[in-house]
Amino acid sequence: MESGIKDASETSINLAIFFQSLARARQKALLLDYDGTLAPFDVDPAKALPYPGVREHLDAIMQDTTTRVVIISGRATKDLLPLLPLRRIPEVWGSHGWEQIATDGRHRMPEPDPATSRQLIETAAWAEQIKTVGGRIESKPAGIAIHWRGLTPEQITEICRLVVEHWTAEGLHRYLTWRDFDGGIELHAPGRHKGDVVNTILKEMGGAVAAYLGDDFTDEDAFRAIKGHGLGILVRKSYRPTAAELWLRPPEELLDFLDRWQRASDQR
Repeated sequence: MESGIKDASETSINLAIFFQSLARARQKALLLDYDGTLAPFDVDPAKALPYPGVREHLDAIMQDTTTRVVIISGRATKDLLPLLPLRRIPEVWGSHGWEQIATDGRHRMPEPDPATSRQLIETAAWAEQIKTVGGRIESKPAGIAIHWRGLTPEQITEICRLVVEHWTAEGLHRYLTWRDFDGGIELHAPGRHKGDVVNTILKEMGGAVAAYLGDDFTDEDAFRAIKGHGLGILVRKSYRPTAAELWLRPPEELLDFLDRWQRASDQR
């Protein structure tokens, strides 16, 4: 799964080709993860604000009517929107694709099946004990995230032990999907992930020049979905094996990418 593109000169060449295509495109799709990509991580997710300059660049890009800007996040939409106050409402897919907020503000969310919904309620009640170890619980419309960022290795080990014990004892694999992310574990309803969102958007736009920017393991589905149809870009301070084709270090290289997207749009 590891990309061979780590060399700066290769990245520069591939981006130059991409932006040449973007400048000629009639339709463009800029697909963006939030935490770790547009904003640095914070022990308190409510304080994870975008890197300075990100809002201004997105506001400018969204002035171009040929570009569809979409935020695709594991967060619940209600928790994400206050962190990214843009001049126009962006399209947002939250909870790994279970929620969508359209640019007109409409909120759409299908319900998980009854058995899964019941198991999510029971698991959320059980997860309260994680707080006694120091963990933080984030309830979402279709999942439960267990956060341990900032805790000691001993606390993290104990949280993992408790989750594995509960997962095995209750046979949760029959109802929920387990996903590791940078700083915790998420148990959520199966059937949707970020790659599904990317596929939906690419199908709707048919032939658009597209890029997906993400940082975490949960972005790998999106990187695989966009491969062959657009550019997958890993945005992280340090490299890790990935299905993405390019690697950018935030915030400088991220802001440069957004600036070049804006200038390519202006050329058209």
